[in-house]
Amino acid sequence: MAPQVIDHKGGVWSIAVPLPDNPLGHTLVHLLETDRGPVLIDTGWDDPESWDALTAGVTACGFDPAELHGVLITHHHPDHHGLSARVRETSGAWIAMHAADAAVVRRTREAEPGRWLDYLLGKLAAAGAPDDHLEPLRAARAAGRGRKPPGRRAALPDRGIEPGALLDLPGRRLRAVWTPGHTPGHVCLHLEEGHPGPARGGAGSAGAAGFGRLFSGDHLLPGITPHIGLYEEPDEAALDLADRGDPLGDYLDSLARIAHLAPAEVLPAHQHAFPDAAGRVRELLGHHEERLAGLRALLAEPLTPWQLARAMRWNRPWEQIPPASRTIAVSEAEAHVRHLVKRGVVEAVGADPVRYVAV
Repeated sequence: MAPQVIDHKGGVWSIAVPLPDNPLGHTLVHLLETDRGPVLIDTGWDDPESWDALTAGVTACGFDPAELHGVLITHHHPDHHGLSARVRETSGAWIAMHAADAAVVRRTREAEPGRWLDYLLGKLAAAGAPDDHLEPLRAARAAGRGRKPPGRRAALPDRGIEPGALLDLPGRRLRAVWTPGHTPGHVCLHLEEGHPGPARGGAGSAGAAGFGRLFSGDHLLPGITPHIGLYEEPDEAALDLADRGDPLGDYLDSLARIAHLAPAEVLPAHQHAFPDAAGRVRELLGHHEERLAGLRALLAEPLTPWQLARAMRWNRPWEQIPPASRTIAVSEAEAHVRHLVKRGVVEAVGADPVRYVAV
């Protein structure tokens, strides 16, 4: 089967790398030609089919996988970072990531067995999760499972990505833009070069307003609202609520920075390239403000995060959402309610489990 590759012109290509058993279908890995060799932006999921698609795509772009010079990771999630170690093994390429996400990778590798499940169980219990949701996790903990594997999916980066810096890519002007929210160290990458016109099979347009192109990772997608949940910080549970992070606030601030940047075209990690970053930002800001208003109305009476998640509107009824996705939904509910606390319009009451109420 021929690789799914789009030539975006100007030494930029996208390669569709499959995501097994995932409705997203694939991750768009971007290849950027530089004077020292090709550089990948993300790598895709660590799976044999995905690896075959990535290497076939690199070849279709006119390069040997052994020539890959470096890998820039937009964020640490496995559909973006998963194949990094295998790329490094094949080519000797360096791997670069923002320090906040590199810390997550390092913590995952160094964690004692069961620490992640202990954290997750504690977080879910504090959120009011019922016993039928917690019991399978307790059983996994008792059986000694629950440590995230430290293999290729957790490859340690050997370079940092500094916010605002022009990256060391000879022949290119690629600037890092720190866009936390989806993860604490998510970065977008702004190619500060003239836009070469429409891509074959892409959605770009010649003469589009704005300047340059933005590799947006999961921060800005044309038809999907990225998941914004709590950052995976096991030590944060010991902090007072006022001192804990605000991922949704981070995300909203990051969106505003991207709107101000106004690139001519956005090259995301899922779906397809698109123009009008500012228009998409307005849609996402409106979506989150509408959701925040709805949650504040629900909190006319005290609710746990679990109860709040059950009452929220998702893409299917709560009864049809599988357990792992319910955990993600609760994290998203908590991120939104925490932002309302930061705004001073909601407060936490009680404990074990905590409840929130509008003020």
